[in-house]
Amino acid sequence: MDELSSSQVEALIPLLAAFDAAADEGHITRAAQRLGVPQSSLSRRLKAVEQAVGVRLFQPVGRRVALTAAGQELFERTRGLVRALGDAVDVVRADADPDSGLVRFGFPFTLGPVSIPSLLADFHAGAPRIRLHLVQAHGTALVDMVRDGRLDLAVTIPAPDDLPTIVLGFQRIDLYVSDRHPLAGRAEIELSELADEPFIANPPTYHLRRLFDSWCAAAGFTPNVGFEITEFDTLRALVAQNLGIAVLPAPELPYPGLARVPLTGDRDRSIGLVAGDHRPTPAVERLRDHIAAHAMSYLDRAHHQGP
Repeated sequence: MDELSSSQVEALIPLLAAFDAAADEGHITRAAQRLGVPQSSLSRRLKAVEQAVGVRLFQPVGRRVALTAAGQELFERTRGLVRALGDAVDVVRADADPDSGLVRFGFPFTLGPVSIPSLLADFHAGAPRIRLHLVQAHGTALVDMVRDGRLDLAVTIPAPDDLPTIVLGFQRIDLYVSDRHPLAGRAEIELSELADEPFIANPPTYHLRRLFDSWCAAAGFTPNVGFEITEFDTLRALVAQNLGIAVLPAPELPYPGLARVPLTGDRDRSIGLVAGDHRPTPAVERLRDHIAAHAMSYLDRAHHQGP
């Protein structure tokens, strides 16, 4: 690709945000919604980028768009620049008014119904002008989003070891069975006693599933997983229907039809508050400090509401 002239670079600078959004989303409508502009305006900006560069950057794939080889190269070389510029502008704006700003915050599915919403409500009462963009996902996805700059902060389970992290506490994992199951009355149980039981679990990409598989391997068996599902409430519903048993954290709301049976041994996962390795805005710092100071009181309160 020929080197761009200074005039071409000047023409590209205001258009790179449109290119970055479309390349990242792979969809013109969603990219326009992300930038808050009409779809027609975004399409014109993308054509202007292609004209300035002199090569085709996108190709239609069904209802989506995909990058050409040249587009992929440009995206890899510019995505960090666009986000760094966005971070710089966010910092400058937030520094001018530390009581406002945007914080992109993520948290795991297992902390959704009670603890995190209550924690955020308390924060919002003291900082009503700070806007929160919330994402709920499993731990690995949250860490990836913090790592590549899509999130400013995330509560993750477990806490990663390659990013700035505050360990908030630990989440206990136990066996859950239907209240009609023969094991429902047990005071505690060894994992090795469950070798012949049918299990319900998350997919193998989930940390909890990987942890569960490793515990079973250490106990000398491979679990018989008859149902795999990503959604925890549905997983609990399947257990309550006596379709299998599951190794899970406590639900944050009372769940009918379930019985908890404590597992012997060390069955905890760390809960971490993870930040990116870039300079945080004052709004991000404010939410980070609030979560670090108050999270465990909310987490403990939610835990005691479970079965």
